[in-house]
Amino acid sequence: MLCALGAAVCFGTATVLQAIATREAATPGPGGDAALLLRALRQWRYLAGLALDGLGFLLQIAALRSIPIYAVGAALAASLAVTAVVAARLLHVRLSGLEWAAVGVVCAGLGMLGLASGAEGDRAGSTALKYATLATAVVVLLLGLVGGRMSGRGRALVLGLGAGFGFGVVAVSVRLIDDLAPATLLTNPATYALLIGGGAAFILLTSALQRGSVTTATAGLVIGETVGPALVGVIWLGDRTREGLAWLAVLGFVVAIAGALALTRFGEAPVEEG
Repeated sequence: MLCALGAAVCFGTATVLQAIATREAATPGPGGDAALLLRALRQWRYLAGLALDGLGFLLQIAALRSIPIYAVGAALAASLAVTAVVAARLLHVRLSGLEWAAVGVVCAGLGMLGLASGAEGDRAGSTALKYATLATAVVVLLLGLVGGRMSGRGRALVLGLGAGFGFGVVAVSVRLIDDLAPATLLTNPATYALLIGGGAAFILLTSALQRGSVTTATAGLVIGETVGPALVGVIWLGDRTREGLAWLAVLGFVVAIAGALALTRFGEAPVEEG
């Protein structure tokens, strides 16, 4: 669980650092997105954010190898609480009383999950599940094409959900890759599911945040990346809770996700206030 929480801290902090660097890079000169990215890459905060993203991904993989997917998913959704707290400190963003309460709710939910979670499931993923995961990754790509033609809040929600499903595919794929030998990796459908799902998720989320409501897109992301993978882990991979604490795990999961949804405006670090 410590690895999952560490990943949440890394992702949440990286969001704020990259937001600060991007705003500073946007001021000096002309150019489109490519020029903005090049200027951002010269900012130490942006590079630090990228490093934190990389560390967070490694911690996420370590967590998925030791605790159930439902616990990892809830912890990663909690990165919104980290972003909110760091934004309040570094960007001088004012959090309302309800938002501070939501941060507390997320922490309470994660505490319940930490007490109730057992070890990761011991079932090996079937070949059918690996191909189903790959098929889901392809569907995420198609969902991006459909969502990109929509407008308004529906567009942001569809793209956000698609991104969430893509990140969910990554989480499940990590569990389905049980042999890192090159020959085995190349013949494992989960390897391609991880690459396609992760790439599609990044593209869809970027598009959703650029052209739609951050709150709507992030709500779709949180739901998509937590609920589906959690069910896959419990039903097909054998994820369980400690004896007699299934009710506490369910309650903790619901509470943590509800708190994260209350903080969805921090899916993209907010504009500095005052």
